[in-house]
Amino acid sequence: MGASRWVSTSMPYLTPREAGQGDAWAADAAAGGRRGTQRIVRAGEVPAPDEVARLLGLAEGETVVVRRRVILLDDEPNELTDTYYPLHIARGTALAETAKIPGGAVTLLARLGHAGVLVREDVTADVPDDDERSALRTALDEPVLRLTRVTLDHADRPIQVDRMVMPARRQRLRYEIRIG
Repeated sequence: MGASRWVSTSMPYLTPREAGQGDAWAADAAAGGRRGTQRIVRAGEVPAPDEVARLLGLAEGETVVVRRRVILLDDEPNELTDTYYPLHIARGTALAETAKIPGGAVTLLARLGHAGVLVREDVTADVPDDDERSALRTALDEPVLRLTRVTLDHADRPIQVDRMVMPARRQRLRYEIRIG
């Protein structure tokens, strides 16, 4: 595997961090001898895209809070991530602001009483649109992976939807499942 390729596992991003710990992405990248940062390009209330509304169990176009980020690995774009939250969970919280959240959003959600206990992920391959190609600095013929993650709480209520776009040639997704 080349030095520019990234192996991604979901688990670190689903678990609240301990007090004083940084975000999961920075820690994950550092464990691999790399530098992981992110740039929050937008946060606030928006009408839910159709797929997001469906996954959150909301009416089409209902207002949600989004955090739109560019995820960087060694200062290079590695992923575009839009994270959506139901309004009743995120309005008036740091989730609706562009500042970094100490310990990350999952940690804040847990502190607010919204811990994820079940995650569903769907991965597809696709051609990026022009904006995605430009932001990720991909070649014209380079495909992307699209990962959609829904996080549900103990009552099977969706609390978060993530939509990620990653250059396919620079990614390897690893799923580890423990049974029992």
